[in-house]
Amino acid sequence: MPKATSEERLNSGRRRSPEIISHRGAHQTLPENSIPAFLRAIELGAQAIELDVHGTSDGVLVVHHDAEMNAPGLPPRRIALLSATDVRKLRLDQDIEIPTLAEVLDAIRGDVTVYVEIKAPAIEPLVVREIREHNVDCAIHSFDHRIVKTVKSIFPVVRTGVLQVARHVDPIQALIATGAEDLWQEVSFIDEELVSRAHSIDARVIAWTANEPEHWETLRRIGVDGICTDLIAELATFKW
Repeated sequence: MPKATSEERLNSGRRRSPEIISHRGAHQTLPENSIPAFLRAIELGAQAIELDVHGTSDGVLVVHHDAEMNAPGLPPRRIALLSATDVRKLRLDQDIEIPTLAEVLDAIRGDVTVYVEIKAPAIEPLVVREIREHNVDCAIHSFDHRIVKTVKSIFPVVRTGVLQVARHVDPIQALIATGAEDLWQEVSFIDEELVSRAHSIDARVIAWTANEPEHWETLRRIGVDGICTDLIAELATFKW
């Protein structure tokens, strides 16, 4: 069978609804990057969740967006300088703990794809090891494209992605340089040309963070492969 052209792939993408990705879980009602928020997002219809990881001083991966912990009544403290025991004493609210990546993957149990954003340097081997030890469909992405390249070098079969917040002159070059398969592009810089160019090398485009319902149909029409949103309930029930 002859290989599909880039135009055929793009047209196929237009007929397919994008993957529904929950950004940090259902954090409109629950603490972001928490296990309850992730499980609630799945209940609401998320096909994937996106989360952030840092490493503690003793090599435990913590799911948290910022490099610093901001616990009530305590000064900000960098995760990299805290032990896992220190982190365990902190709370996202009165009852919800800051989870480890292992705890999140145990809770997900293979129900959805987990997109892991590496937010800190030098923890790539820890992330790869954790993913390999769990039977969960995972992919890894980062703003630091050097991290993505390192991940690909030590775990070639894992799906990887590069995050971009600006429209580069050649947005595809980062995919080629790192070996990544997914282009995580900030939504305001996505157009049909970018999607077509990504599809021409069999890469995917994931829009982040797409919170305007009036834009979702346009993203689907031009062939975007995934939409990462804070409005998971609304996107999961959106009428394409």
